[in-house]
Parts: sequence; structure tokens; C-alpha cells
Amino acid sequence: MENAKPEVTGSSSAEFAALLQELALQNASGNPGSSAASLDSSALSGLLWQQLGGMDEAYNTISGEITETRPTDYEELIQSASAKYGVPVDLIKAVIDTESSFNPNVVSSAGAKGLMQLMDGTANGLGVSDPFDPAQSIDGGVRYLSYQLKRYNGQENMALAAYNAGPGRVNKLGVSTDLELLANLSQLPKETQAYISKIERARAKYAV
Repeated sequence: MENAKPEVTGSSSAEFAALLQELALQNASGNPGSSAASLDSSALSGLLWQQLGGMDEAYNTISGEITETRPTDYEELIQSASAKYGVPVDLIKAVIDTESSFNPNVVSSAGAKGLMQLMDGTANGLGVSDPFDPAQSIDGGVRYLSYQLKRYNGQENMALAAYNAGPGRVNKLGVSTDLELLANLSQLPKETQAYISKIERARAKYAV
């Protein structure tokens, strides 16, 4: 049984939600004079870290959990899948790192398997006959991630939320951008909320 992670304080959540609401309104108004009207991915990542990343970092310090940067053993497979499906290499590595810590034999409590933690139904639909085979897992997982990126017009956090929780849950939010997703993040499962933050922090380790 996992230890409960510390909650974000109510005041912090309220301030964060208010900030996102203000940014969303400015973005919708198309005010060219506002820097918030054109938030890039790094700015969105920073906002997300403030809401969730700091919470995870505090938990890691308390629990003694240590995350270390390490090279991958699947460079050729990752590079190939990146070129084939148009998904950035650093994003692929971050997903694998977060999903399985590069352990091809891991099975989650929910039954997800392999490097990219594919559920049996998803694996079958992707033509993955052996989810523990690194080549099949990476190819299938990256293909599935590319589907989500196309579905959500390149909005990476939306695609990641769909990869983790399923597109149905993301679609129910009625949002169309990463900024809108972050403003409604509390409506997603806590695992998914933390998942997006973990991906962003893992991705920094593999940025070229």
C-alpha cells in the first residue's frame, strides 16, 4: 500500500486556478500585448510544476525516494519509433522512464505491461503480441501516443492525460488546449494529475 502524498494547500490551489483562469481569459481575448496570451510549453510546464511538481518533490524528500538520470538501453528502438511516428525522442524517453523506469518486465497493479505499460486491450489493438518485448512495446506505445497527439492537435499534456487515463476522461472535460486542461486538472484522477508533472520533470533529463 502506497503512502499518501501531501496535498496541495487550498490557498495554493485557489491561487493557481485563479491564475489559469486569468490567463485563459487573456488568451481568448487575443490581446497581443499580453505575454500570457501566447504561453509556450515551457511556461505551461512551469505552471504545472508549481501545482504538482513541488508536491512530488516534497514527497520524494520526505520518503527518501531518489530519482537519478541514467542512459537508456533502447536508443536505436526509440530513435526509430520517433522518426516513424513523429514523436520527440525526449518525450518518448520521459514516458518510458515514468511508466516503467526502463524495466521491460514490469507489470502494474492494473495489469499494464512492459516498457510503455500497455494494457492488454490496447496492446492487441496495436498489434503488440508480446508487451514484454522492448521493440514491440516501444513501437506500439509510441504509435498510441502519436494517435493521442494527433487527436488533440499536438497538445502534449492532453495527449499524456489520454495516454494515462484514456481519451474518454479527457474528452469529458470539454477542453481543447493544454492551458484549459491545466485549469481543469482537478477533475482528472490524482494519478493522472501527478503523471503529467512526472513526465515533464523526467523529460528535462533527456532534453538534447
